[in-house]
Amino acid sequence: MPTRLRPTAPIAPDAVLVGDPGRALLLAQELLEEPKMSNHARGLWGYSGQTPGGRLLTIQATGIGGPSAALVLADLAELGVSRAIRVGTCVGRGESFALGDLLVVTEARAEGGSTAALGVARGEAAMPDPGLTARLTEELGSRALPTAISSFDVHPDEHSPAERAADMQSASLLARAPALDVAVAVVLIVTETTAGAKLGQDEIEEAERVAGKAASRTLSS
Repeated sequence: MPTRLRPTAPIAPDAVLVGDPGRALLLAQELLEEPKMSNHARGLWGYSGQTPGGRLLTIQATGIGGPSAALVLADLAELGVSRAIRVGTCVGRGESFALGDLLVVTEARAEGGSTAALGVARGEAAMPDPGLTARLTEELGSRALPTAISSFDVHPDEHSPAERAADMQSASLLARAPALDVAVAVVLIVTETTAGAKLGQDEIEEAERVAGKAASRTLSS
């Protein structure tokens, strides 16, 4: 029995992973017909149901940071999840990224923290599943920006490479996935920059819908 999740509805083999419980609710309403709450333990809201195309899908919040995401992924694997796509947010560094960009992660370089315990040392990269990543890129079309990112257990700081976007979960999630035999891909929304610019809430939710729909179509293929 999983130690963090307490499923109250069947868990699908495919899952969309988000950090924020509010994003899980938004995508459940957007992607599922008659979604049922499948977890509320520890505030990690999860929902399961059928997509309009008749495929079973689970949408699960993972909490803040890499350690939480890796632990939730392990529970989901125990419950039968074999493919997952993270729909998250990131900080854009330098001039290569604009607010609202959708970054399909091609590698997540570990910048210390929990990834070391998962076999990925600082400066090394954790890799997403290539097939799932290729299909996700195709589904996003012209919106997709294939990108190598940095990943921290804490908020990105000045030590992050200036040319990279950075988040708080992807490296740990991707480092954990192979041992669990779960294929994982990642799409990130640039919601803020190191210059202090931030995406508005309405724009964030619209980008979440675009990314979530692409993730759902990818997992349905």
